[in-house]
Amino acid sequence: MWLCAPNPLFLLLLVLLARQLRLPSSANIGFKPAQNSAQRKSSGGSSKQQAQQPLAYRSSKMYHPACWIVFTATTALLFIPGVPVRSGDATFPKAMDNVTVRQGESATLRCTVDDRVTRVAWLNRSTILYAGNDKWSIDNRVVILSNTKTQYSIKIHNVDIYDEGPYTCSVQTDNHPKTSRVHLIVQVPPQIVNISSDITVNEGSSVTLMCLAFGRPEPTVTWRHLSGKVHPPGQTFVSEDEYLEITGITREQSGEYECSAVNDVAVPDVRKVKVTVNYPPFISNAKNTGASVGQKGILQCEASAVPVAEFQWFKEDTRLANGLEGVRIESKGRLSTLTFFNVSEKDYGNYTCVATNKLGNTNASIILYGPGAVHDGGNAASRVASGLCLWATLLARLLLDF
Repeated sequence: MWLCAPNPLFLLLLVLLARQLRLPSSANIGFKPAQNSAQRKSSGGSSKQQAQQPLAYRSSKMYHPACWIVFTATTALLFIPGVPVRSGDATFPKAMDNVTVRQGESATLRCTVDDRVTRVAWLNRSTILYAGNDKWSIDNRVVILSNTKTQYSIKIHNVDIYDEGPYTCSVQTDNHPKTSRVHLIVQVPPQIVNISSDITVNEGSSVTLMCLAFGRPEPTVTWRHLSGKVHPPGQTFVSEDEYLEITGITREQSGEYECSAVNDVAVPDVRKVKVTVNYPPFISNAKNTGASVGQKGILQCEASAVPVAEFQWFKEDTRLANGLEGVRIESKGRLSTLTFFNVSEKDYGNYTCVATNKLGNTNASIILYGPGAVHDGGNAASRVASGLCLWATLLARLLLDF
């Protein structure tokens, strides 16, 4: 390749170095092997001839060829032109600064040259993309933009992550190759690649939500609770981490949790996870109701529960059936109603609403009373308290009689 052609003087020095390495071993290392007596007699004459040789010739054989190797290499590094220089060389036409583009966009790589340049090329690591106007790359996304006396530039369309890295502009002026490097940086919008599915747990359980995201630069992942309720201090359920851990989850912590991945390259990627918390029924509304004979009377029972509670109505110990004895039972969601279309005297009395789901059950007592009847307008708790007072009074009278 012309890009890497060595200087002729450098080749000459390599030849001289190779000839030095082919010298006899005894001359290279400066000593002779031991000889027996016969060999010493036969070699006596030659030894005398060697002794008569000039001192300069004999001493030259005592130098180790490593000295010539060091000398030759040093000379090549110091005096031989054609060694590539760094892009910071003030005499070298420079490439542009680092190029930053988003994934999917086009990247333009420019290299400023001058009249001294005879050959130019763009390389990606060790792969030649373009040499002059000749395309070496098989990637149809890479095209040449300009090859003039002042600029040599190429463009990469639809840039992807694997295009990131160093690109080298290599030029040759008077057989002196030089290089300049530019780094292509590919930014990738944030993308959530894995997130927890919707989950259902029982109240009191521990929950871990996962949200894994990718992007360049690496995105910041944030969890947020979308309940709309005001949480106590320290329980806002906002986490700047890929994992959100909730220990001993409560019914108030159910709802949607939003995961956001942000890296300022593009709009955040947002995904949601629904957390359902199961809990046993709790009757929140059950009031006594008055109705006149012959009129319509309605008893209501409201219960919170997940899953939704099933309702049953009792009078004393008898379970009421829908449509019998002029009553209708309707249950929808959290509310159940017991309707009397034509109230009679026998309809007055105490009714019990029972709410049940797979985690438990609860009940409340509701009174249907007529005009002028004494009734308790409070809730179930007050009715229980009144009942306890009544039992205490009866027990006190029995003790006094005893």
